[in-house]
Amino acid sequence: MNHTEALGKEPIGPLLWRCSLPAIIGMLVNALYNIVDSIFVGQGVGELALAAVTIAFPLMTILMGLGMFVGLGAASIASLRLGAGDNRGAECILGNALTLLCLIMLPTTGLALLFLEELLQWLGASPEVLPYAIDFTRIILGGSIFMHISFGLNGLIRAQGDAKTALYTMLIAALLNTALNPLFIFVFHWGIAGSAWATVISQFVATVWVLTYFLYGRSTLRLRRACLPLQRKLVLDISRIGMAPFLMQLGSSLVIVIFNFTLLSYGGNLAIAAFGIVNRVLMLLLMPVLGISQGVQPIVGYNYGAQNYSRVLQAIKLAIGSATLVCIVGLAMVLTGHEALVRLFNDNPELIRIGSDGLCIFLAMLPIIGFQIIGANYFQAIGKASYSIVFNLLRQFILLIPLVYLLPQWLGLNGIWTAGPVADLGSACLTGFFLLKELRRLKAKGI
Repeated sequence: MNHTEALGKEPIGPLLWRCSLPAIIGMLVNALYNIVDSIFVGQGVGELALAAVTIAFPLMTILMGLGMFVGLGAASIASLRLGAGDNRGAECILGNALTLLCLIMLPTTGLALLFLEELLQWLGASPEVLPYAIDFTRIILGGSIFMHISFGLNGLIRAQGDAKTALYTMLIAALLNTALNPLFIFVFHWGIAGSAWATVISQFVATVWVLTYFLYGRSTLRLRRACLPLQRKLVLDISRIGMAPFLMQLGSSLVIVIFNFTLLSYGGNLAIAAFGIVNRVLMLLLMPVLGISQGVQPIVGYNYGAQNYSRVLQAIKLAIGSATLVCIVGLAMVLTGHEALVRLFNDNPELIRIGSDGLCIFLAMLPIIGFQIIGANYFQAIGKASYSIVFNLLRQFILLIPLVYLLPQWLGLNGIWTAGPVADLGSACLTGFFLLKELRRLKAKGI
């Protein structure tokens, strides 16, 4: 049977493993090359450059969020169409997704480049960090179209069950970026700009790979000229589903900005650099969970579209159990090796102290984050995006932002770190309540 047919017939355990493992490997490699980037910048350029990358991270997160807005929204709808046997409709979604990605890139990149210095200052760049941040971000913005296309369309590769090719896309970008970073920083002496150029070049190559796959590869879906003109209904459907992950990324960016300003007040540039380390370690630990989430999405979407609810239940329960186990192991690793993790990036004793405290406190509720991610992704996969939006808004805006302002008044710098686990707990409770109701409904329909 082909990749798409397997989504409805292959046993759930092996199927989830086959769909998730390439995504997990790809996400881990992706996170590792971000971490390696920071290590090269921190060791080869210095603490201020590491802080600059942290300052620029919210802007990069928004760019990735725009790719997720289109890519994940289109992937969810394409999975449902494939499950219903509508391959032509899924191809129209692919074509509209590519057009929409290109149209979104032009105004966002242009505006960001026009007001780059003011934007970076608003993101929290101090006068010492600003020159590094400008050098890095200008190049990243110039090549953002490649990030949009490669990331956005890769979800549609995964939506048709071809997780292996989706993995290759991520491996190409990650491995090339990891190879180019030390070359540009330590051999060519391009400084922080070298790291940015490595990212842009690797994303360009990944974009060529993705487009070649849809045009000439073994894809179930073909990129056809007739499907490129935007269709109002498809754009609305993509936007409705994609709004949840986009708002999550937007919320993450806003939270990082607020974190940066608060950290600057309570700990200076070293605290911002420490937050950059904490954030990258958290990303690394969550990549297997996001891989499981991406792996289960086409299974849930396809079988929900085919009204095979018993398979949906099996898939989501197995995904939640796997994600929770991964997070428990991740937290144990952090608690036993936090100082060594920070020392990888820089040997400054004060940075090691601040970063170690941040890792242990900020990641304290890591085991329940896996459950929350899988639960929110489930509602997105079945087309109920409003639930995902509410769950993520609760964590990012309703809980986390007020906590970041309030807790440091009593706990100082540790209050900033404490805001994370408190917000995680509240969000997980709400997600669990609604997910339990949904699973009971599915169980009744599947009988």
